[in-house]
Amino acid sequence: MRASKLWLIIAVPAMAVAVALGVQQRESGPAVGASPFDAARAFQDLETVVGFGPRPAGSSNLRMTRDYIVSQLREAGLDPRLDEFVASTPAGPIEMANVLATVAGRGAGTVAVAGHYDTKRFDFPFLGANDGGSSTALLLELARILPGLDLEHSIEIIFFDGEEAVRDWSAADSLYGSRHDVDRRYDAGTLGDLRALILVDMIGDRDLEILQEARSTDWLRDLIWETAETLGYGEHFGRSRQTIEDDHVPYLNAGIPAVDLIDFDYDFWHTAQDTLDKTDAASLKVVGDVLYNVLPALDARLAEAR
Repeated sequence: MRASKLWLIIAVPAMAVAVALGVQQRESGPAVGASPFDAARAFQDLETVVGFGPRPAGSSNLRMTRDYIVSQLREAGLDPRLDEFVASTPAGPIEMANVLATVAGRGAGTVAVAGHYDTKRFDFPFLGANDGGSSTALLLELARILPGLDLEHSIEIIFFDGEEAVRDWSAADSLYGSRHDVDRRYDAGTLGDLRALILVDMIGDRDLEILQEARSTDWLRDLIWETAETLGYGEHFGRSRQTIEDDHVPYLNAGIPAVDLIDFDYDFWHTAQDTLDKTDAASLKVVGDVLYNVLPALDARLAEAR
């Protein structure tokens, strides 16, 4: 991902204390705030992923990471699918693959929860514990617990390949997996089935503060921030805004409501110091709890809008 050269730091008024979330859980669903998200198990996933070493697109280490993702999704009772493609990059064609798994809902329409699992290629060992590792670990734990929700919409979990630039960030050299996914859906005539996308990226920082990504869809971002406030996690969800280019942008450009949850104030971004000791299971827990509670609220809102 890349922050725009001009950051938009805009004060956002504090939200009302009493927030009507619309998280009216069904009788069989969990109470607001309850979450089976297992932070220790997610951190074990993070340790495993980082243990594979640097994981740039097309590398053997990334293939091992992909195999691990697939194995964990199968253990969770899901049916993972590989969407393989060849990306045209400044370094030549590179074979890439998004990994997808669906938690079936009762009706039509899909909500995606996504993140990237590759790391930036450098001439030094870049382990990407936070940048690529944290999103992978969070999605794996969500894959284990989301089948416990009773939702109208299906939840599609997407692990993007090729988020990072192969050389220098540009519109053509970045976001390979997400751009491919949008094109695939458009070509298949299924883009309209995707009702919203929530992107997670760099959410394992020990000092977690997710600012409001300025391009993200306002109502979707507000729903997440209100949920975090209600759960007592407001200190981790900031009130300022900044513009970030990330895997949500191709969906926004295609007219899909999308939001990026990212803590870009991370001193170790794209350095050799982005290592496991800079991350914290507690940060994974914060974001996991929020998303577990957001999804029923989002599901209800989208169902009412039909």
